[in-house]
Amino acid sequence: MAIFLRESDVGNLANMEMALRAVEGGFRLQGSQKAENAPRRRCRLEHGMLHVMSASVPPLGLAGLKSYTTVAGASRFHVLLYSSAEGTLLAVMEADLLGQLRTGAASGIATRYMARKDAARVGIIGTGWQARSQLAAACAVRPVTSILAFGRDPSRRESFCREMSDSLGIAVQAAASAEEAVSDRDIVITATSSSEPVFRGEWLAKGTHINAVGSNSLTRQEIDVETVRRTACVIVDSVEQSMMESGDLTMACEAGALFWEDVRELGLVVVGDYPGREDAAEITLFKSNGIALEDVALAGEIYQAAVKAGVGKPLPF
Repeated sequence: MAIFLRESDVGNLANMEMALRAVEGGFRLQGSQKAENAPRRRCRLEHGMLHVMSASVPPLGLAGLKSYTTVAGASRFHVLLYSSAEGTLLAVMEADLLGQLRTGAASGIATRYMARKDAARVGIIGTGWQARSQLAAACAVRPVTSILAFGRDPSRRESFCREMSDSLGIAVQAAASAEEAVSDRDIVITATSSSEPVFRGEWLAKGTHINAVGSNSLTRQEIDVETVRRTACVIVDSVEQSMMESGDLTMACEAGALFWEDVRELGLVVVGDYPGREDAAEITLFKSNGIALEDVALAGEIYQAAVKAGVGKPLPF
């Protein structure tokens, strides 16, 4: 019988360690061509949008979809998880926290394979919901000792720094500007809703790894063309979805700074078929759009934990 898991259940069952394990496993299967991902599709509503994305992971016995609405500034997320062998519904989950964790974990896996081993100084632009899991993931895979955070709202920025310092046990300091948050950093993260670049590519130091996670629309550009031009490799979660959603990369292609033929998926890096970094001085970029493969892989782990713990409301089908 299928079960229903609320946000509180997901919060009690899942953590960043689980998310990193699940998402890395999903990318490993992607790189081995043993998983299939269907890009996000959108339908207009009267006052918003319906978004649907799906994936199948036969080696895990799983398939599923995430659907969510964005209406009047509010988002509501759900994952439906199925048995890929039998086609039966296993679980329905509220998926706001799940989405936050898997997005952070995807950047964490990219950081694990692409950032310098000694990367310890992090700069982040954006102080919202997604920024929290981005920092948690970076700290889980690298020996982070210094974090600078910049956001447009000073009070929100200070509150974020206090909260994350307590959560991570590492001093998170407010940066006075985007340039300060980016310059001389080993890892740079952008997690904003900006439609225009939030920093200039010439501010990046040699050897920096970038996780750009905020933009998933062709009309939005969180990083500028110069940033893409300076990168030694551009890695994405899905090339197909990036061509549909990544304004950051599409605009770089239009400017002649990038060719889609040179873009690779993170799964290939995880299985070792493509290098995430070849030199300590290289600037590397992971452009995340957020794919259903990540949702399904993590939902599978959450479901198994729920069954083991006897958590979840039974559903009559």
